[in-house]
Amino acid sequence: MDQHSGPLKNINVRRTEVRLSPDQTRVVLRPLGFSSDEEHVKIIRRVLALSEKDVRIVLDQTLAEFSSRHRWLTERLLKRFHYLEHFLPPGHDLSEARKLLIGSYFMFEYSPESAALFNPSILPHPDQSKLPKGSLRFLLSLRSTGEGHISSISFRSGVINAHNGIAVDPASRFLAEPVLVENSTYHKDLFRRKVAEMGLAGEWTDRVLGRLADFFTISELKNELKEVLRETAPGQRIGDNNAAKGLWLLAQSNYDIRFPPDQDLSERIIFPVTPIQSNGLEDVRLTAHRDDDGKTTYYATYTAYDGRNVLPQLFQTEDFRHFKFATLNGPGVQNKGMALFPRKIDGRFAMLSRQDGENIFLMYSDNVHFWNEASLLLSPAYPWEFIKTGNCGCPIETEEGWLILSHGVGPMRKYCLGAFLLDRKDPSKVIGRLSEPLMRPEGIEREGYVPNVLYTCGALVHGEQLVLPYGMSDRVTGFAFVSLGEILAVMS
Repeated sequence: MDQHSGPLKNINVRRTEVRLSPDQTRVVLRPLGFSSDEEHVKIIRRVLALSEKDVRIVLDQTLAEFSSRHRWLTERLLKRFHYLEHFLPPGHDLSEARKLLIGSYFMFEYSPESAALFNPSILPHPDQSKLPKGSLRFLLSLRSTGEGHISSISFRSGVINAHNGIAVDPASRFLAEPVLVENSTYHKDLFRRKVAEMGLAGEWTDRVLGRLADFFTISELKNELKEVLRETAPGQRIGDNNAAKGLWLLAQSNYDIRFPPDQDLSERIIFPVTPIQSNGLEDVRLTAHRDDDGKTTYYATYTAYDGRNVLPQLFQTEDFRHFKFATLNGPGVQNKGMALFPRKIDGRFAMLSRQDGENIFLMYSDNVHFWNEASLLLSPAYPWEFIKTGNCGCPIETEEGWLILSHGVGPMRKYCLGAFLLDRKDPSKVIGRLSEPLMRPEGIEREGYVPNVLYTCGALVHGEQLVLPYGMSDRVTGFAFVSLGEILAVMS
């Protein structure tokens, strides 16, 4: 491997003035819950004690104050009421107004982008219609952070014109969560593999899975769990209850969500759903994966975080409206920084990873959900990356090889962006590498929630330019253009 990169002064990095900053005006409705059933019942009884006139007064005031801030407000308040109506005492025939008011006491506004909007990933938008010649419409995912430093996934779109001017489409005033698809379908063979990996395989789980079809829904699994537990002798139920909890947790960790078809891309926000995601969905790395049959599936790896533990996971979509979230499985699934190649290599999925928190590894698999072995690809070599190095998004295929953007952590925990090149036919071969950073945090880029950090989760090529969105100190997102030829020339 040739590590000599030549003088980086030959590379011109053009930082643009386009910025995506935290926005406190965009709020989303979230369910408000309490720690005990008694608290729910207490609040509901207080609303039940109001006269119909007072109900109308309070509801009118609430709708007047919040209707302009949310689409479908009354529908969502009514849905929230129906979720809670099992707390109602029997024998109540409630007016629509009282139902809506009860729903409003169990909702709150959350500002998901109030603290930070950073660590972007970019790819060509699925819709390239009605564009001037030489222009490209892009889709951007962002890590949005709000109160409590909870990270969610938000989206933007924009256009890069023929002269490499960039314009981000104005974000909608509204935000809304998707609907959870309650009867997601599970593949029994894959489900069984994960059960074995979790140490739950055995006679009892075989009984449960044996009653299910090759493809089953979560409600079907729930019914069979109840039935097999009912048939189990009382003395065996402690261990079997634990197995049932494990199967149920696994099913809940693999789920589908769907946004309404008429909802603008910038109005879609994805929040944590499962326990391992409870403190955030972090650092999405998008890729448009070309399947063997020519079909494009959009995959994204991301890091789930519960406040103490991190776990790489995966979602996939064909239209950015319907998303399938899934666990990543196998001993290769460790730490952070998973990034899929945009096509198979020699008939197998390929992915970059960082199992040990310091080095970059390469993995192959026949199944995108299961990863077993990893081989060392790249280690810190230069002073600006002595603490650790990692990938910064999915590989970009060029005629010269796979271009990988990287980050390195050096003195004073400063994060810089670098790059290296892998052989197209055999990505285990590193054929070029920058000895100095491609970009360092400069000026205002050094200031933010986490100072002295430049970070990206993916770039794309437009014409001869690398379009590089990047996060500045975990707060703001900017854009830069770099000549692809200049990067490759310095690596050669």
